[in-house]
Amino acid sequence: MKPGLSLRVSQHLALTPQLQQSIRLLQLSTLELSQEVEQMLDENPFLERTAEEAPREEFGLEAADAPPQADDYSADDAIFSGASSTAATSAEGQNESETPSGAGDEPDWSGDGTVEMAPNDAEWGGDAPPRTRNDSEGDEADATELARSHESLTAFLHRQALALRLSEVDCAALRFLIESLNDDGYLEESLEELAITLAGPDDLEQIEELVHRFTVAQRLLQSLEPVGVGARGLAECLTLQLQAMAADEDCPADAATVQTALRICQQPLEMLAKRDVRRLTVLCSEGGASGEERTRAAMALIARLEPRPGRRFADVERNVIIPDVIVRKAGRANGRDGQQNFIVQLNPDVMPRLRVHDIYAGALRGHKGGEGHQGMQQRLQEARWLIKNIQQRFDTILRVSRAIVERQKSFFTHGELAMRPLVLRDIADELGLHESTISRVTTAKYMATPIGTYELKYFFGSGLGTETGGNASSTAVRALIKQFVAAENAAKPLSDSQIAEMLKEQGIECARRTVAKYREALKIAPANLRKTL
Repeated sequence: MKPGLSLRVSQHLALTPQLQQSIRLLQLSTLELSQEVEQMLDENPFLERTAEEAPREEFGLEAADAPPQADDYSADDAIFSGASSTAATSAEGQNESETPSGAGDEPDWSGDGTVEMAPNDAEWGGDAPPRTRNDSEGDEADATELARSHESLTAFLHRQALALRLSEVDCAALRFLIESLNDDGYLEESLEELAITLAGPDDLEQIEELVHRFTVAQRLLQSLEPVGVGARGLAECLTLQLQAMAADEDCPADAATVQTALRICQQPLEMLAKRDVRRLTVLCSEGGASGEERTRAAMALIARLEPRPGRRFADVERNVIIPDVIVRKAGRANGRDGQQNFIVQLNPDVMPRLRVHDIYAGALRGHKGGEGHQGMQQRLQEARWLIKNIQQRFDTILRVSRAIVERQKSFFTHGELAMRPLVLRDIADELGLHESTISRVTTAKYMATPIGTYELKYFFGSGLGTETGGNASSTAVRALIKQFVAAENAAKPLSDSQIAEMLKEQGIECARRTVAKYREALKIAPANLRKTL
């Protein structure tokens, strides 16, 4: 085979570092973006925070729908504007699975090479007034501040243990058991396993001594508040709470009912879960109508107990959701169509307020050609592009949120039953973006509405066919299933087939398997477990 030269014309897409950063920032959650900004503030001397107001940048939301200039492409336009070519249509796959050309080299942040202070060097988000978390004038406490002052279960138990008069060895054993509890207040490992952890598997005498100490410490632990802590299982936890009720002279529950409940907890919990009143009456109570009535009263008493003693000590801070977008009602409903209008705005608390450091940028301008000038100029361009990409991220989130609210107005007014079918392509076509961009925007981004806080993905759902030829949202169908189950007869709960028939009567074509899938997603037990015998 002879070597030769040939010419070939082909198209390929090379993502610039700026576009790669724009795509990456778009898919970050609020927490991840905050961490990214903190890292950039530590690494780039040209970036600084500011609380001062500044005018919006010229590439803000007002210009979002304007035709892009040749040298000012957004990440979405750069990737998908050439959809007619095969190279452009495969760009998304290249971005996520392949390394772009030149990725191994130092990123080229040179931009246009200027160091003049442009409008986009100013702080972004100037229309959002700053708010301090520890505002002495405000009456509302911040959720994260409350979480930091929240006492943990282990700290609460250690504080109670200080009031006990114990030997040094017993005190150490009690502290060890307290630290071995899980978040719900249970001891997941047996006392023997805990002893082996400390003494090793070979020292049998030491293991026996430790088990004895742990047994004493467990009794002490189970005498502390909250009642039920230190149990090794659900049955023991419920039993501890019932025993505390029986010992309490001021307990409003009937003593006979408490004793029946104690006997029920000694039986396999599957019977309690299945609400098998007849078998539990035979095993735990007297026969006849009075015995059955007492068993039902005992089951109702057990249902009021706390299966997770450590629930109220849960770390609240881990569950705090800070919304990216806030939706508010705008005045009264429109008189012509009766629809309520809504105002959609970004949450000012999650918007980084950044700008280029004026002094450092001015010093770089006055020392052109000096040693290290090129590296500093590259850092300046990085700072400018980060500010621009962060603004573009929030502008895109706002545009998508407004489109969602416009399409789901009925949901915000009437609830889940009024949810309309909506897929990513609908919003993508409306805004001129790609579906993958909408997917990035709606992942781990939250919207605070008058009826609750939801992830943006919540508003998307497939449609089920109706008899009239229209579509019903899967979210609305799940809400209907929840209503049917809430109104069912406990003695004759609805099966999945019956629910499917009821949906068909409402004009919604839904198969039994689809009903089962939706029911499981709603964490509703099957009919045989919901039945009260």
